[in-house]
Amino acid sequence: MRANYRMQRLFVGDALAAGEAIEASKEHFHYLANVLRMAGGESVLLFNGRNGEWHADLSFPTRKRLLLTPVEQTRPQPAPSDLHYLFAPLKAGRLDYLVQKAVEMGAGVLQPVMTRHVQGKIASLERLEANAVEAAEQCGILSIPHVAAPRKLEDLLSDWPRERRIIFCDEGHGSQNPLPVLQAIRERKLALLVGPEGGFSDEERTLLRNLDFVTPIPLGPRILRADTAAVAAMAVIQATVGDWT
Repeated sequence: MRANYRMQRLFVGDALAAGEAIEASKEHFHYLANVLRMAGGESVLLFNGRNGEWHADLSFPTRKRLLLTPVEQTRPQPAPSDLHYLFAPLKAGRLDYLVQKAVEMGAGVLQPVMTRHVQGKIASLERLEANAVEAAEQCGILSIPHVAAPRKLEDLLSDWPRERRIIFCDEGHGSQNPLPVLQAIRERKLALLVGPEGGFSDEERTLLRNLDFVTPIPLGPRILRADTAAVAAMAVIQATVGDWT
């Protein structure tokens, strides 16, 4: 069932059940009452990543309180996406964009990876989570990706579960077409690894290429920025071995 994009959608942490009113947070109160100027009796869509999506009615018991009462479920909770996205942090503004687009493209886990030439840093996991929630609200996504703490590339690879294949964007790949490589993959559990703006170091590329659970792919003849490469790689993965198929 497709999302209803005509109604306002909000992520809440509370459990959702018919008739069980929840109190709006200060942020939601301000947004709904002051920014959108919604009134009692109007409706929004609520989701929490666990109980599906619900049609909920607004009511104001006092001028400074807003209750959101779920009326009926509009969409059941789907299984979470299983694609893991491993990325070298970028500078703040572009990192926000990268996280939002990764969520839109179906990432189920967001794993920052610290590489040799990384230029950005993760100042706040809460900011990553907020960007993931915003993307989910805007795009009708019901499962919020898990945001993991940053790890060094070598540490991440040392205890990586071998049944999940890592696809890494290799700017030094000998070809330009990723499709034959992706179409040969038989594993269903996948992770995508995109490096920093400066690319992987020679040592990191050698390490990755020597691991039997890692598959390098090219991304065409053009040089792509890291955030563009992430969107391009996710699109081609979803179209060949992901949930678009």
